Formats: sequence, structure tokens, C-alpha cells
Amino acid sequence: MSATGTIAADELRRRVDAGEVHTVLLAFVDVQGRLQGKRCAGRYFVDEVLAHGSSACDYLLAVNVEMEPQTGFALSGWERGYGDFALVPDPATIRPAGWRGGTVVCFADAVHRDGTAVAPSPREVLRRQLDRLAARGWTARVATELEFIVHRESYDEAWRRGYRDLTPGNRYNVDYSLLGSAELDPFLDRVVGALAASGVAVETVKGEANLGQHEINLRYDEALAAADTHAFYKHAVKEIARAEGLSATFMAKWNEREGNSCHLHFSLVDAAGRSVFEARPDLLDRFVAGQLAAQRELTLAFAPNVNSYKRYAVGSFAPTAIAWGEDNRTCAVRVLGSGAGRRFENRVAGADVNPYLLVAAVVAAGLHGVDHDLPLPAAETSNAYLADHERLPADLGTAIGLFRSSGVAAEAFGAEVVAHYVRAAEVELADFSRAVTDWERFRGYERL
Repeated sequence: MSATGTIAADELRRRVDAGEVHTVLLAFVDVQGRLQGKRCAGRYFVDEVLAHGSSACDYLLAVNVEMEPQTGFALSGWERGYGDFALVPDPATIRPAGWRGGTVVCFADAVHRDGTAVAPSPREVLRRQLDRLAARGWTARVATELEFIVHRESYDEAWRRGYRDLTPGNRYNVDYSLLGSAELDPFLDRVVGALAASGVAVETVKGEANLGQHEINLRYDEALAAADTHAFYKHAVKEIARAEGLSATFMAKWNEREGNSCHLHFSLVDAAGRSVFEARPDLLDRFVAGQLAAQRELTLAFAPNVNSYKRYAVGSFAPTAIAWGEDNRTCAVRVLGSGAGRRFENRVAGADVNPYLLVAAVVAAGLHGVDHDLPLPAAETSNAYLADHERLPADLGTAIGLFRSSGVAAEAFGAEVVAHYVRAAEVELADFSRAVTDWERFRGYERL
């Protein structure tokens, strides 16, 4: 394997020839950040797909969570005949699926028939923001801290129960507890082992505050590779949970306790690999100022679902105030580290986030701060929950309106991408508005 844990196309061909690999999962990332695609026979992949690509229905970027085709998208719809776009393999992303024997994964990019990239494709949205950094000689290095909650029931059993009365993987708060978190060691060890066998560098595993909640931290990497690894890791956790007869959820807010977060650590290096934020503290200030200035209007990229907004609760370690602080976890943005490790952490996203859109939004906000030479407000040194700061949007509808009218989003992403993700969020909100929840039934069945 390479230093990044991937394998070269020639090595994949050798493994196919030797009978060591029989299946390649050609993975395309959809609007929700999920891996969609095809299982390709290993021989067919190395002989045909690597050179000529494959194809998929363009509705993959225009469906809701239930995979139901939706109207109102310029990219895809009944009036356009639901044609195909090409899936072009990215050979730099080939890596073993360490929990599956004889299987590798290769990410693919969506390309129109004329050879141009499909602009709303999540990998392309991020790639265009990284190009803006590259034009200045900078490369983003990021790491996502992704939390999930494990239940003792399988996904099938959880479905049959209507996701009620599930048994948490831990009976009490195991935040930092080496004893309590060991209750799930067989599952966590299998996940860590599978990630290592996949070439994914794991740094730490720790318990979190909600019952059955855990976090696996991965080594920081260049931004596109880190987003790919995030999506790969999330998929792996779910497949391994299924194989173990368990279930794991990445919902931003599973219950009334602490939600699942996705904290993003962000830094920049120059062409020589040196820390930009160490050499130029003023650029760190501008990047953080940009996060604060653009956070409300870009929140849709951090919180794409109705459920996302229930995570923002006072005293929950999920932020509500748009403020920054030096190593202050009550703020939306936390600045920490020293020397080459100097960085900021954006704490707004939940574990349901699309990682490509998250990193793209953080880059767009940072460059907005740099380009407009935004001054950095005073740091919050106390409890940001109780201080006088602007607040995050409280619901998806508000976030949609802010993103639709955002000058930062329009300049960074372009009208096509903005319209696409506004429409995706409108579909999510409309689906919810038609749903009758358990809360409504319990509250109103007899008493209203």
C-alpha cells in the first residue's frame, strides 16, 4: 500500500490476476454523503472499467433519503428522461475493504456525456474549492471526528421495532472510560482492524457521553482524501455492525441526550509542506473570522436534515452561539494547537453531514474572510451558550432561506450548485412536513 493506504492500479491488477481480489465496489457519493454504485467483477473492472468508466442514472443526485425520484432539479428529472452520467474511476482512491474478503473500493466521479464534471456532485463541489486554495499555493489538511451510537439490536430488528425500545451498547455514560467502553470491544476492535486492513490510519477510539456512543478518530489528510476516508469509514461501521448483529446510527440527534457530532479540524500547508497558520497567524485570524461571518448563511452545508437542528442545544457540547474561543468547547469555532499543529476546529456539523460539502463550506468561508480582510472578533473566554452572540439557525427552513440568498455561497459554489442543494433541502423539509411522528401520536391520540 502507498503512504496514504491506497493501492495502485497496477497492484490491483496483480491481485486480480493472483485471485486475491474478486470484487471492486465502484462507489459514487450522493447528496446525502452515502456510497452508491456497483459491484464489479474484479477482472471486468481492471480490463474495462478502469480505462473506460461505467455509468449510472443521473437520479442519484436528485433523490431523497428513500431513493424516491424528486422534481425540481435542473440536473435530472422525468422531463429529461432520467438518463445516465458517466462514473469515472479515480485510481488514487483504490483501497481494500478490510472487512470483506477479496474486495476493494474505488471512488468514482460523475461526468456528463460531453466530458465535463457534474458540478453538484459532492466530490466536485469540494474539488473546486480546493482549486481555489491551490491557486494561492495552499493545501487544506483536515480530520473529521465522527461519532455514532451502537445498539444491541440488528438493523433488521430495529426496523421491526419501529426503532423503539432499543438497547444501547453501553448502560451508562462511558465518555473517556476505558472500562465502560470495553463493553463494546469486540465490535470496536473489528472496526479498527478492518480500517487498518483497508489502509486507513486510526489514531484513537473513545467512548462518548450518550449511551452506546463512541468516536473513532482518523489521521488527518489532504482534504479530498480525508472526505473520501470519512465516507468509507462511515460505510464500514454500518456494514460491520450488520455483520455483528448490531446497529449503529449516525443521526445528528438520536434521542434527547447528546447528539452525534462531526467536528472538523482544519489547517493549511504551503507548497513546501509548512504550516501556513504557524507562519502567518494573521491568515488563521482571517480564516476564523470568515467562519463566523459566513456560518449562518452556510449552515445548510453543515446541517442538511430536519433532525440536524435538534442537536443544537444549550449545554450539550453542540454549539448554539456563533463565536470562537481558544480551546473553548462552548463555541462554534475552537482554536487550538501550537507550532505546526496550529489549527481551528469547526464544531457545527453533526454526524449526518456530507463531508465534502462540509469541507467545501469551511474553505469558502475561510477564503471569504481572507479576501475581505475580515477582522477577528474578541475571543469568547466564558460560556458561549449564555453570552451575547449571533445564533445558529434553529431549523432547516431558516437555513434554506439563508443559503439560497447567500452571497458567499453564490460566489464560491455558483448558482447551479446552490440551487441543487437548496432543492435537496426543500425535499427533505417537505417529506418531514407530511410525516406524522410518534410525538404527535402519544401527545394527541387520546388527549387532544
